[in-house]
Amino acid sequence: MRVPLSWLREYVDLPATQTGRDVQAKLISAGLEVETVEHLGADLKGPLVVGQVLTIEELTEFKKPIRFCTVDVGQANGTGEPQEIVCGARNFAVGDKVVVVLPGATLPGGFSISARKTYGKTSHGMICSSGELGMGDDGSHGIIVLPPETEVGKDAIELLELVDEVLDIAVTANRGDCLSIRGVARETAIAYGLPLRDPALLDVPAPNAFGYPVQVSEPVGCDRFTARTVTGLSPEARSPIWLQRRLQKVGMRPISLAVDVTNYVMMELGQPLHAYDRSLVQGTIGVRRAEEGEKIVTLDGVTRTLHAEDLVITDERGPIGLAGVMGGANTEIADHTEAEGTTDIVIEAAHFNAVSIARTARRHKLSSEASKRFERGVDPQAASAAAQRTVDLLVLLAGGTAEAGVTEVISPSAPHTIAVAADHPDKVAGVVYGRETVVRRLQEVGCDVYGQDELIVTVPSWRPDLAEVNDLAEEVIRLEGYENLPSTLPKPPSGRGLTHRQRLHRRVGRVLAGAGYVEAPNYPFVSEQVFDQLGLAADDPARRVVKLVNPLNDEEPALRTSLLPGLLGALRRNDGRGSHDAALFETGLVFLPREEQRVAVSPPVDRRPTDEEIAELNAALPDQPRHVAAVLAGSREQAGWWGKGRPADWADAVEAARTVAREAGAELVVRSGQYGPWHPGRCAELAVVSDGAERVVGHAGELHPRVLKALGLPARTCAMELDLDAVERVGDAIPQAPSISTFPVATQDVALVVDKFVPHADVEASLRDGAGELLEAIRLFDVYENAEQLGEGKKSLAYALRFRAVDRTLTVDEASAARDAAVALAGERTGAVLRS
Repeated sequence: MRVPLSWLREYVDLPATQTGRDVQAKLISAGLEVETVEHLGADLKGPLVVGQVLTIEELTEFKKPIRFCTVDVGQANGTGEPQEIVCGARNFAVGDKVVVVLPGATLPGGFSISARKTYGKTSHGMICSSGELGMGDDGSHGIIVLPPETEVGKDAIELLELVDEVLDIAVTANRGDCLSIRGVARETAIAYGLPLRDPALLDVPAPNAFGYPVQVSEPVGCDRFTARTVTGLSPEARSPIWLQRRLQKVGMRPISLAVDVTNYVMMELGQPLHAYDRSLVQGTIGVRRAEEGEKIVTLDGVTRTLHAEDLVITDERGPIGLAGVMGGANTEIADHTEAEGTTDIVIEAAHFNAVSIARTARRHKLSSEASKRFERGVDPQAASAAAQRTVDLLVLLAGGTAEAGVTEVISPSAPHTIAVAADHPDKVAGVVYGRETVVRRLQEVGCDVYGQDELIVTVPSWRPDLAEVNDLAEEVIRLEGYENLPSTLPKPPSGRGLTHRQRLHRRVGRVLAGAGYVEAPNYPFVSEQVFDQLGLAADDPARRVVKLVNPLNDEEPALRTSLLPGLLGALRRNDGRGSHDAALFETGLVFLPREEQRVAVSPPVDRRPTDEEIAELNAALPDQPRHVAAVLAGSREQAGWWGKGRPADWADAVEAARTVAREAGAELVVRSGQYGPWHPGRCAELAVVSDGAERVVGHAGELHPRVLKALGLPARTCAMELDLDAVERVGDAIPQAPSISTFPVATQDVALVVDKFVPHADVEASLRDGAGELLEAIRLFDVYENAEQLGEGKKSLAYALRFRAVDRTLTVDEASAARDAAVALAGERTGAVLRS
């Protein structure tokens, strides 16, 4: 909402020393977000005067039409002689009054004006358009042509109100009253402690039987409809300069007098209005719901098919307007430039249901200034005053006559009252305001307040957002100043803090970030088609999903059963934008439907649910285990002067899983596997041992080429996903410090030849079991395949075995004996033989 300071001063006697910045600070303190203060004409310097065109000479020897004009500017140029000016605009004629900027002046943007030779003539100044003066769009697309009665030589800066300050306020959805000068003026008056001259306090005639006939068939959608008629308007009447300028300052374009007046009153009072050409309205004006499939052509020239829930304004022919959104083209006010302008109009000032208007505006993708206000809340009591204000302006500016008939259709309603304890704001804010302060602040916003310890508060009609006791407390707190609230830190009871699950979640995030992964949280919504793209089997449990009744996106109606779809989508977007070397991770919940589907009951709102009710609610929810996943593509190590880089591969994904397991104090069993999106030959199955039995908790490795193609991913993309909750359950919650021995280590290397299909993990497990307690660590450092040396279908695995005793230095015989025992057990279990 743009609010000119000059307009605001009409209703609040602000001190002359108060600038827009000062008002901005006051309103921000009161809870209104004033984003900017625009200084109109800040760099404008005269002379800028009114001139009258005396002669026009057409210069035809140039590529575009050019005119050499003489303009009477009175004594503004110091000589009284006509001013010679070259101009290319075509929308003015001899005798017109125009705005002239003389040499020595400066226009907005720092554009200095001086006499200069152009098109073979010397131009002493400029004839100005609205754009050159920073006025905004006036619809003329050319030179400003002033009314004939404007005085020649008059200062145009003052005439056009070019110097002003405009506050740009970001109005929240609950403060529809501040989408008007009246509402902002009320807040300003409260902030400064000054009286408000309410522009809605007008003498309004009582309704009678002589007004234009109106029938409201939908009182729920329209609880108030005021109709007034003005006749005998002058078709040639134009909006005065002051009215056009105010509309331009608030961001609206002047159109015609009748339309400009309704827009002006809407911005002034916050009540949207509509004017109908009376000669085009046939019969009674009605308000009803549209018939399904009914059509209307709105003022923007678009033919719209109506929905049965749309609220429409009608006459005997059918719809003539979308109620609260936009009028129809068949009753449009004729522009003053047309041959036969509108002389008689019917003014509509109505109050419509906020939800109905919001749905209609969104359904037709048609947001208007009127719909913005109705869906945020309009003062229903302001309708008759807004209609009267419109009538008064049309009579004053267009020479019309207000008919005596006044139509008002009103659905009976009682004012909203709230019972609130006088000390309730004190309890909410933690500050003792006292009853007098609470009553005074509520009265300032327009409430009627009665009572002592318990206050009975009647909410003003312009504040529909004040619905319950905490809303009233908020009003007191904001007007007393949020900045005056003391800053106090909460005092949690001792012995509470993060749970083990939360601490593990954080540690996992830190360790993966330390390993070079970037956290990339994603929305938990997926489409069921992604399971086909991931290559999941038809009976895979991951295909059983929980679907949302009201999804944000119809294409993604299901809750995820895996973190991979979101992470792979993030990887694809990053790769498409040039980040080809990526390592991303996410920890989050997945949603697994229970075998027995239950419908959750609605919990009570007047009391705390019982433990049984909470248990029933939880039983209806899906299982929500926490998973961790990571994806990699491109280079894992960059190339540089230090040597060649290294591309990410399946081993990095496996190591990421091992890193997570170590952080949880668990040990992973890693073996060859095959599942869904992973490449069959480069997939590791990840398991943990729980209660003596192995349980698969995830997979890691390189993704299948078909999956990469289906999802548009880079070649050789790798991924890992683990059930973090399952890993946590088998892990050791107590961190184990490593033992440090003072005795030296004994290292023994062995190279074993095994069949190609034998997994390295099986060989390593056999070596570990056979070596016994003296084995401190084992590491695979080489894999070698050569059919000529090893034989067809064979491979060589080389391990470094580290032996150490806690109480002595090992002898060579002890280390060799442990090595031989390890090799013997590996040979027995896997068929491994020492490589000669």
